[in-house]
Amino acid sequence: MARILIVEDDSTINNLIFEFLTDNGYICRQSFSGTEALLLFSMEAFDLIILDLMLPGMTGLEVTSHIRESSSVPVIILSAKTALQDKVDLLGSGADDYMTKPFELEELLARIQVQLRRQAALSRPLTYYEWALDPVCRTFTAAGVPVELTAHEFGIIELFMRQPRKVFTKQEIFEAVWQQDYFVEDKTINVHISNIRAKLKETGTQQYIRTVWGIGFQLFQK
Repeated sequence: MARILIVEDDSTINNLIFEFLTDNGYICRQSFSGTEALLLFSMEAFDLIILDLMLPGMTGLEVTSHIRESSSVPVIILSAKTALQDKVDLLGSGADDYMTKPFELEELLARIQVQLRRQAALSRPLTYYEWALDPVCRTFTAAGVPVELTAHEFGIIELFMRQPRKVFTKQEIFEAVWQQDYFVEDKTINVHISNIRAKLKETGTQQYIRTVWGIGFQLFQK
């Protein structure tokens, strides 16, 4: 069963969530501050984090930023803020979902289930002809040969393999992998594609990445 970290400084709310989720079969750990949450996160493995926005010492936004440096674990933010821009900013900063207080526990459970299903799908190994990628172990092989990739190179390959028929623009690749706004005339994508092809040359699969002139890149369709 999934392990969930509950980060909420209001002990009443924290205990309510803990008891409800435990009754529904989840293994839960409680934290009452941002620093305590990061300490637990560094010591234990969690499948999902429920995170209050306003925490003593460190905000939920800062906690999310630290988590995103090393993990893609789903984060559901809890907050009393209701403005649309607040929600947009939080989702843009790395949170996966947002719930406004007060909320129903049944709805929280439904959102948890959605995020866990999504994470399970993203964790499945991917294959494309002679390529094999494991997103959990962060390994990639081509024609049976392990290929060492940088984090961004791995992200590009994973993006292509998840949608092998899609033609990706440079902007789409950059924003999906770097999680930043695209810079006009930036040569970063061309350089990374060139480096990936060079690493794949000895496997004979460098031709899998096809340049679509004037648009971007796509996996080769046999």
